[in-house]
Parts: sequence; C-alpha cells; structure tokens
Amino acid sequence: MDFSQVDHIIENALHEDMPWGDVTSETVIDPDLHHDFVILLKADGIIAGLPVAERTFRHLDPDLIWHALKEDGASGKKGEILVRLTGKTRKILMAERVALNILQRLSGIATLTSQYVQRARTVSATVRITDTRKTTPGLRFLEKYAVRMGGGHNHRYSLSDAVMLKDNHLAILKQEGISLQNAVQKIRNRLPHTCQIEIEVDTIDQINAVLEAGVDCILLDNMSPDTLAEAVRMIDGRTLTEASGGVSLETVASIAAAGVDIISSGALTHSAAALDISLDFG
Repeated sequence: MDFSQVDHIIENALHEDMPWGDVTSETVIDPDLHHDFVILLKADGIIAGLPVAERTFRHLDPDLIWHALKEDGASGKKGEILVRLTGKTRKILMAERVALNILQRLSGIATLTSQYVQRARTVSATVRITDTRKTTPGLRFLEKYAVRMGGGHNHRYSLSDAVMLKDNHLAILKQEGISLQNAVQKIRNRLPHTCQIEIEVDTIDQINAVLEAGVDCILLDNMSPDTLAEAVRMIDGRTLTEASGGVSLETVASIAAAGVDIISSGALTHSAAALDISLDFG
C-alpha cells in the first residue's frame, strides 16, 4: 500500500479525535505502562485495512509490536483474533478509535463487495463488479482499496482518469447542437490514445448512435435485465458494456445474467455497514 496516500488521512483523523490530547488516558494511565491487546472480529466478514490500522497505532507508538494473524482480503469468522499487539498502553488507547474506525469501515466495504461478487459469479464467471466515485470525501483511496480486497474492481478513480459522457453532458451537447460523433472526435483529438471514452444511454434507441461515434464502453443505465440482454445483443461485442443503476444484492445476479461485462454500484462504498471489530485488553 502507498502510505503517502494514507498518512495525511491518519494524521487528520487523530487530530480530529484528540485536538489537544486525550484527557482521559493522559490523566489516569502512567506513560511508562506497556500492555498486551488483541483486535477481535465480532462478526463474519472480509478483512481490509489492517496495514492502515497498524500505521495508525505506530503513528503514536513507533515501537509497537504488531502480530497480524490475518491478511487483508482474507475472510474471518466471529470470535477470531485478527491481531495481537503490545505497546505503550496510553498510546494504544489514544489510537484505538481511529484505527478501529478505519478497519471497520474498510472491512465493511470489502465484505459487501464480496457478497456482490459471489452472487454475480453464480451466473457469470467473467463479469466485473466495480465501484463508482460515490465515496466518502477524502477516503476514496482507502475505500477503493477495500473494494479490491473484497474481490471487486475499481472504476475510474477521478474525473481526470477517463471520459464519461453522462446524461447532463449529453443534454448540454444536444442543446448546443453538437453531435456525438463531433464530441467524440474532439475528445480523441485533445486527449492521449490511452484515455478511454464511455457514454451513458438509458434507452435502446440511443445505442446505434453511440456505436457510430466510436467509444470504448457503453454505460447502460437503469435498464431491466431483459432490456440489458437486448442491448448486449445489439452491441454484439463491438464495445464493452457496463450496467449501472438499480444494482443491489437482490438484482445483481439477474443483471449479470444479461451478459454485460461490468456492473458498477455506488452501494459498495456509500451503503456498506461497518464490520464489528473491537480492541480488547489482555
């Protein structure tokens, strides 16, 4: 993991949690005390964020002894010990909440992603489950990492990564009298050949014009499984197909069965419940 992307998150979170110290631990816990703790899994799930949690504790106690019994991406059962750690008692208590918040959040995302992947795999061995940009501001790097730990894939990381012409872009182009072909050609002329172009459609009738414009992927938005299957037949492998909108644990298998290449869901990051994990003394 690239900790240059993570350290400022940890520093900001620790400052938020103790802007002028920990008035509890610093008044009742002797600074020279050292104790053993365990990080305990209190629900079944997929683990993500252990290196970040370790980094959080080490930010306050560089000499911490950290013995992880699980790795990110591994599944765990309720009651399993994830980590045994030993260090300065006061520092461990000061870092506890921030470390657990990150670990619980990322493990929750990985767990939900794994559930989506498993359901999609019941009908398709090749479909990709991907996230979106619907991430917590400031935590995108970590949340997209958690999606990968759950067996999913990442969509574009930011607006800088790829071209996506969505409903509002298309409405503005239409208002300005700019055809899709001209818009795509303008994009091709200005950007490197490595930059992918994707266009959103929400009806079957839009597909031919998008294909004629020459794109790398078509986003099929809020279509029923039957309509998705019809769209996939029309496109016939001429470009990648992505289904989005209306994706849930209940619908993901039927969407995958339509034959799309990619299923993207913002729920992976914006609706994942934190996985229950605790730090216990002794």
